[in-house]
Formats: sequence, structure tokens, C-alpha cells
Amino acid sequence: MAFHRRRNHYHNRFRSILPVICTISGALLILFALLSFLAPTPIASNNPQHMNSLYARNSVVEDTIGESVLHIPKKGRTDRDIWSSRNSKYYYGCSNASIKFANADAVTQPNRYLLIVTSGGLNQQRTGITDAVVAARILNATLVVPRLDQKSFWKDSSDFSEIFDVDWYISSLSKDVKIIKSLPKRGGKTWIPRSMRVPRKCSERCYQNRILPVLLKRHAIQLTKFDYRVANRLDTQLQKLRCRVNYHALKFTDSILQMGGKLVHRMRMKSKHFIALHLRFEPDMLAFSGCYYGGGDKERKELGAIRKRWKTLHVSNPDKERRHGKCPLTPREVGLMLRALGYSNDVHIYVASGEVYGGEETLAPLKALFPNFYTKETLASKEELEPFSSFSSRMAALDFIVCDESDVFVTNNNGNMARILAGRRRYFGHKPTIRPNAKKLYRLFLNQTTMSWEAFASKMRTYQRGFMGEPKEVRPGRGEFHENPHTCICEDSEAKAKKDSGPRKYGKGYDAVGDDVLGEDEPELSDPGDDGYQNGPQEKDQFNGTGMDYDGITNEEPELEEILSD
Repeated sequence: MAFHRRRNHYHNRFRSILPVICTISGALLILFALLSFLAPTPIASNNPQHMNSLYARNSVVEDTIGESVLHIPKKGRTDRDIWSSRNSKYYYGCSNASIKFANADAVTQPNRYLLIVTSGGLNQQRTGITDAVVAARILNATLVVPRLDQKSFWKDSSDFSEIFDVDWYISSLSKDVKIIKSLPKRGGKTWIPRSMRVPRKCSERCYQNRILPVLLKRHAIQLTKFDYRVANRLDTQLQKLRCRVNYHALKFTDSILQMGGKLVHRMRMKSKHFIALHLRFEPDMLAFSGCYYGGGDKERKELGAIRKRWKTLHVSNPDKERRHGKCPLTPREVGLMLRALGYSNDVHIYVASGEVYGGEETLAPLKALFPNFYTKETLASKEELEPFSSFSSRMAALDFIVCDESDVFVTNNNGNMARILAGRRRYFGHKPTIRPNAKKLYRLFLNQTTMSWEAFASKMRTYQRGFMGEPKEVRPGRGEFHENPHTCICEDSEAKAKKDSGPRKYGKGYDAVGDDVLGEDEPELSDPGDDGYQNGPQEKDQFNGTGMDYDGITNEEPELEEILSD
């Protein structure tokens, strides 16, 4: 009986508290449902489709990428100067001619005229203009001012004198090569030169064996599609001539310089320092790359249709292309890279780009990370840009000037503008130039949801060592000479010796980006593999300042390669 009374007592007590338990359980279920509805969609860490998504929806919320994973601090690094190269003061550009380099009047032969027609966009054409002077010197010929490409993908009708200061070009090189504005008439009639094409990477011997006999017979020849038609490795004095052309003789016209100067001034008025980003993310370029950027079936259909324009392109393997570092970084990835390298969200950034695939939706993550976001169109009025806006090369020249004058230059690609500016910034003081270590960053972006922001940033700084524009990042002879003009960069060995003999400022564990270390992650530049290279003494140069003397690539099928060129 006592047992039954106790059981009835517990049963009645349980019945009395059951409604309370149900109420609490129901409230908890409603709360969990509400939280699940409001929480951001998780990003799958092993899915490149999500990790490389173009779209802002799951990517950026204020200062958070993948909100529950990467909590990005607004402030950047304060433990080192991120706006300059540590060892740049020990190196300078040196391109003066040796006393053994004969004057043009002594070597130029009569009745030898060289004409060239460049190929591609502004910076691809720049390589041809530079190498034309070297080719004329090898052939001991008079050079006619180069003719610019007006029929390619870029469709710019500008001639040489509308982009570059032609008189300065001629006069500044007068001791090296004789240059005239037009081919003289022959017997009172227009002289029709013999047109021919030079093999790519043609050495001195190649010009002497293949081109000179035709020139001696016809007296005037025109070399077409002239880009990268001179060997990467040449005699030291010819390499220095290349530098005199590229870094001193090629100056933009006054109107371009003045407008470019206004853009730089307006950026400087906004902030003491600024970053310039050359962002290549046009639909044509993305289609050509064969990579996948996370836009789903819509992207595959749109870029696939564009890709069909080129019959010679093989079927791509997007994952393989990305693993091999062949895919340009998305705007979101560029923003993450810069924040991880220590640049805070109040940094001002100038973006030089064409049409961005996905438009504002694609740019939204980058703008969220760097709200102080500018372009030439936002810095200048339509009226100010009107003289340039119908000409792609002139607009590119304005971007070139701002990127050249920026404190830090960043690129998401390895196109011609990136290469030309990398070389120029090395020559004029090794100003920081950030180029993504795409092979390593692929894995880092893929696994970003598995680590804290501190771990992500630490790995980013490690992977970017050797890709920051510091002296000696690239071995002499590696890559195109235009991006690694090693023959024209001299070292102040006395000052460096004093520095090396002094006390070390940083300890062994210091993880600063960009030390003078040539490691296994040296920037992957194409090996030219040409002969005829000599290394000679380097002399100090009168041209070692960083003034406003602004100077302004790819295969036999420009329809394919011009998309990537600038």
C-alpha cells in the first residue's frame, strides 16, 4: 500500500510539471529555428565553387569574410613599414652607355631603313617600341618612328605622337640610334618597304643572318607584329639601351601627363599613401583562362560561349588551371590578400580595370574590405576624360601613370602592364609591387574556413615572401627583361656593407614579408632560353631618380593573346 501511495504521489507531481517542460521545450525549438533562419549560409571548406565565389551574398559582411570563420580586424599591421621596401636604398637604376658604345653617327649606314608595326594594347606595343631601337642598332639602320597597331582587339586609332612625345623620343636617343619621323621618298615617289616578320626572341645573330641580307638588298624593310621579336638575353650594352628607351625616352604627351598628374594629386589629397590595383577580370579574359570562378551554371554558360570564339583552345580543366596558379585572383581574393598582408580597411585604393565580369556584385567584397575605392571615372569628370575616353591606349596611359606613382602596386594577373610596371618600379627604387603567389594561395583560399584569421594572415605573409617587389627577389636572367631589368640595376655595395655589418634589428623569428631571399617560391617567370648574353661591368647612372618622366605582349595569334596582353 505504501508503495502504491508513493507511486501515485510521483505520478501526480510529474503531471503537474509536464506543462512547464513542454512550454520550455517549445520555446527552445522556436529559438533554434529562428537562429537557423537568421544565420549566414556556411561556406564549404572543400568546395572551390564556394570558396572562389564572385558574389557578395556569402562573402563579405562589413569586415567579416565567411562571418563565422574569418573575423578580420579593421586595423592593419603596425610592427613594420608596409609602404616601402626595406633594402631599396641600396639599389638604383643604371643605364648609361659605356664609352665603348659607339655614337650613332659613327655606326649608322646610309640607305638602311627599318620600319616596325607594333601589336596589341598599349603595354604590348611598348615592348615593340623599345625593342625596335635595339633592332635598328643591331642592323646599323635608321629607325622610322614606329607605327602603332590600330586594327587589333583594342581598336585604337591613335598614332605614336598622340600617345608619346615623339620629339623627345628622337632627341633623347640621338646618340644611340638615328630616328626619323617618316621614310623618305625614293626618286620622288613613295617608297614601299619590304614587309616581313621576325621570329620571336630573335638574337643578334638571328638579325644579322635573317634580316640584314634582305635589308642590304631592299634598303628598307618593315617588320610586322613586332612584339617580343628581340631575344631576352643580349650584350650588356644593348640591354642598357633597352632601359634608356623604356625608362627615359618613352614619355607620354603633355596632355596625358597632365591628366595623369591630376589623378595622382587627387589620390594624394585623400591620403598620404595609396594602393593601385591593376584588376584584370573582363569576361573575355576569364573565358580565355579556362578557370572557374564560382558563378554556377550561369557563369559556365556565358564564359563557355565566349570561349568558343577561339577554335584552337583545348577543353579546359578548371581545377588543374587553378592548382597550377594560372587563374587570376578574384576581387574578393585580392582584398583578402591585402588585408592579410597588413593593409587596414581605411587604406585608399585606386583600381585600374576594364569591364569587370559580374559588375558591382563582383566588386562588392573588395569594396567592403576597402571602402575608400576609386577609379579614374570617380576621380575625374566626364568632361576631363572626354579627350581620352574614346581611345583605349590613352585611357590605359592614365591608369599606367597612377599605378606607377602609387606607394604600392598590386596586380591579380601576369599581363603586360603588370610586367612592364614591375620592371619599371624595380628600376626606380624597388617600390613595393605585390604579385600573387597563385599556386600557394590557391590552397590557402581553399582551406580558409578551417583556420583563424591570425593563422590565415600568417600563412599569407609566408607565401608572399619573394612576391613583394624587393631587391633580388628574382634571379638575374629569369623572366622577360622588361619585368626583370637586372642588367640596369646596380647595388651600392659600400652602403650595403655598412648596413650588413651593423646590429640586426629583427630576430630570427621575424616574419616580415619581402626579405632578400631567393627561395623555392621565387616568382615563376618564363625562362627565355636565348643565347648571346654577356654580363659586364655596371656603372652608376645619371638617371636614377623617380621623377615624372613617365613611359607610357603576345604570340602569333593576336586574337587569342591580345585579350590577356594589357
